[in-house]
Amino acid sequence: MLSDYRRIFSPPGTLLFCAAGFVARLPQSMTGVGIVTMLSQLGAGYRLAGSVSATQALAASAIGPQISRLADRHGQRAVALPAMTATVAAIGALALCARRGTADWTLYLAAAAAGCMPSMGAFVRARWAEVHRTSARLLHAAYSLESVLDEVVYVLGPVLVITLSTRIRPEAGPLAAALLLAAGVLLFAAQRRTQPPVRLAPFPARGWAPRVPGLGLLVLTQTAVGASYGSVDVVTVAFAGAHHDKALSGLLLGGYALGSGLAGAALGAIGPRGAITTRLLVSVCAMAVTSVPLLFAPGLAVLGVMLFVAGMSLAPTLITTTELVSHLAPAARLTECITWTVSGLSVGLALGYALAGWVVDAAGASTGYAVPCVAAALAASTVALALPRLTHVCAQRHASP
Repeated sequence: MLSDYRRIFSPPGTLLFCAAGFVARLPQSMTGVGIVTMLSQLGAGYRLAGSVSATQALAASAIGPQISRLADRHGQRAVALPAMTATVAAIGALALCARRGTADWTLYLAAAAAGCMPSMGAFVRARWAEVHRTSARLLHAAYSLESVLDEVVYVLGPVLVITLSTRIRPEAGPLAAALLLAAGVLLFAAQRRTQPPVRLAPFPARGWAPRVPGLGLLVLTQTAVGASYGSVDVVTVAFAGAHHDKALSGLLLGGYALGSGLAGAALGAIGPRGAITTRLLVSVCAMAVTSVPLLFAPGLAVLGVMLFVAGMSLAPTLITTTELVSHLAPAARLTECITWTVSGLSVGLALGYALAGWVVDAAGASTGYAVPCVAAALAASTVALALPRLTHVCAQRHASP
């Protein structure tokens, strides 16, 4: 079963662009928490730090798909390099403004400019789609691997940036993220042989989003999934604090990520089974069902087991969503369409953070787990209601030449 993971790296250059993409997307998990840590270390209030970080996240959600659209039009290398340069300059400006204590509006402006960060996860997946366009099984394995690497990114990145900003200098974390972005994108852009070719396609002059049937439903689903994912983080920290051991929250969330990563790795090794739309429905329903026990966790030990089990539905949901986007989107717009689902996930994360914090403050940590339950149920309901539509669109795409 593990042979599929070996086979995806058979084409020349695949290992290099995969490694470069991993380095280049580490900053996606470092920038937001790095901004909060840097500003709070320099004496700013958490309200300002959080709102500046949210500005960067929302800007990235809006700008990211447009950068990916340009990459589909003009090539990944031609777009990733200037986008990376703008992001690195913006992060440097943000660190300088924070250190000098300039007006708040300068922080917001620099954070918004840092939203130009290219969505490297989408860039990498678009390359896998091109390399293994004739093998659904190998593409499934490649997407599974990328999901596992995403889990590693979101476990390793925050630890790295917080350690640098608290142990060395407040600006060290965000600046390290900028350096990793520059190094990763430069190495990624150097891999020209695996770059997807630019394909001629009609690009509408108006509108930010591509008119791909079914894509909006998947973005909405990803937003709900992101809200569930993000709220688990906040509520788990609060739950551990309520049980007088907040330091264990990192270990608990690590178990959540471990469950997701192991499930993603197993899914890639087993290979795709059944209709892709049915697999997506099963994944989101499993997420909804496994979120419910979190409401009744009696203590930290039991919660750890529950989180591990709940995490096992996350990676399969993300993997299957990306595969479905690959089925629905025209090849000439694949990077952009994948990025739209990533943006939906990012917006959901921000909503999950905010809603979970509000519920915890109002009703307590245990009740806070109602937020991931409701969000997961919303994701499952969206897919269930949209299943006939998604199945029909997939059948049309498969039947078209």
